[in-house]
Amino acid sequence: MAEKKAILLTAGALNLSGSGEALDKLKKKAALLPNAQTAGLAELAAALGGVQVDQAGLQAACEGDAALLLLQGGEDALAAALEAADRRTLLIVATDNGVALHGLAVNSKAGAVDRAVNAQDIAVTIATIVDLPIDATCTGAIIYQALKNPNLKLDEIKKLKEALIRMESVIQRDNREPWEKHDCA
Repeated sequence: MAEKKAILLTAGALNLSGSGEALDKLKKKAALLPNAQTAGLAELAAALGGVQVDQAGLQAACEGDAALLLLQGGEDALAAALEAADRRTLLIVATDNGVALHGLAVNSKAGAVDRAVNAQDIAVTIATIVDLPIDATCTGAIIYQALKNPNLKLDEIKKLKEALIRMESVIQRDNREPWEKHDCA
């Protein structure tokens, strides 16, 4: 099972400035990108290893190994995606009038980000947050304005290095007692 997940919902007819139960829930904690051009986003997501799922199989797919799930639909699919998402899930809702980013690593207080973005920018942002490989032909730029922490990856590396140092010190002491007490985790 992949630790971090992303769900890309392509909902062309959904209006981000509209209203509805699921849409209102999304907009409360989402960073909105009203100047986003989403042409080709689904193809780029599939190239990142995205797996196409339907609304009925979304929950089961979230429990599987795929890190990026591709879903199509409207407000009912949005409600299903919000239900399936947990704190380790990035939800991307791509519509004809913009994109909403919700969940993992997204600054819920960002509001509407005026930056003009395209599908390549969105794809590389997804790949960076969810730890997907990016190929050498990538031309996108990460949408830092929508992230809680622009240094997200540096902070993750720092935590891993600190944990490694703690593990090495326990191994050098040849005393496993702190290990048993989760000193290294």
